[in-house]
Order: sequence, then C-alpha cells, then structure tokens
Amino acid sequence: MNTVIFMINAILQVVVFSLIPLIWWAITCRKKCSFFGWIGLKKVKTDSRKRIIILFIATVILLAIPTIFIVPNFAPQSEMATAQFAGKGFSVLLPAAIYSFIQTGLSEEIFFRGFIGKRLVNRFGLNIGNLIQGILFGLLHGVMFVSIAGLFGSVIIIFITGTAGYVMGYINENLSEGSIVPSWLLHGCANLCASLIAMFNIT
Repeated sequence: MNTVIFMINAILQVVVFSLIPLIWWAITCRKKCSFFGWIGLKKVKTDSRKRIIILFIATVILLAIPTIFIVPNFAPQSEMATAQFAGKGFSVLLPAAIYSFIQTGLSEEIFFRGFIGKRLVNRFGLNIGNLIQGILFGLLHGVMFVSIAGLFGSVIIIFITGTAGYVMGYINENLSEGSIVPSWLLHGCANLCASLIAMFNIT
C-alpha cells in the first residue's frame, strides 16, 4: 500500500472540501480575518479541558458503535471505506492514520464544523445552528450507507453520527473558542478506531 499515494489523495480531498469555504470567505470577509481563523483552524483556548476530554472519549465511543455493532449486521466489510485496510494489521497503520485524520477527519471538519456549522451558528445561534449542522452531518452519513445498510441501519447511523456531529460542534463553539481542532482530533480518532477494527478483522 503506497503511503505517498494515500497522502496525495488525502491532500486532494482536503483541497476539494475547502474550495467552497475558501470562495465564500474570499467573497464575504477576506479583508476582516484570515481563512484559517474564519474556519476555526487555530489554537485551542479553553477553561474546560476536563469536560472536553470526557466528551471527546464519549463521542469516540459513540462513533465506534456503528462500526462494531450495527454496520456489520447490515453490510459486508468489503463495502466499507475501511475495507482497503482489512486484515493487513500494523503494515497499514500509517495509511490508515492519513485516511482517518487528513482525508476524512480534516476535510469533513473544515466543511461541516468550520464552514457550515459556523455559518449556521452565526445565523441562528449556537443551539439551533449547531443542531442543524449535526443533522446535516448525520444525513450525509445515512445517505452514504443507505445502499449497504438499508433504511433501518441508515436511520440508526444518522442518529449516532448526527449526535456526534452536534457534540463536536458544541465542543468547538462552546468549550474551545471556535477552534475546530478538538473535533478534528476526535473525528480522526473515531475513524482510526474503525480502521483498526478492519485492520485486525475484529468484527
């Protein structure tokens, strides 16, 4: 498995997911703040470290639930994105980390929590804006899985990932002064757990 190709693909996906936010920023507030500050890709400032850690661990567990207990009942492992790592053990740890933290984690956090979430929170306030963002995040994952997990499985996945999306937005906006770094790390850890399950054929 070529790590360089994985890295190139991951960077390309981050660029693609960043295009709409970048254009939006350039049109609306290029002169007011930097792009990275605008999407929240900045240092975490918090007085709630213990609370963040508790929510972090709980959300990683919540996101691991579909991978371990739900999806295998509705879809073969060969249909999953992590199938590329199936049974390959530690030899694919670096590609799995690149996939988890950069290709999916960073790109989705830039788009959902950094772009969509912040725009919705600015427009509707934290509670409603973050709720809409979480629902959209859950729906995306439900649509991605509906062909392999069926309607019932997709509804469960929508609920779990939507709840996780809401919690990640809450951590960013309410506990981390708008930084998306906590949700990026959280998202990456959850995806890495899913990759490890595939790597060692745990399910």
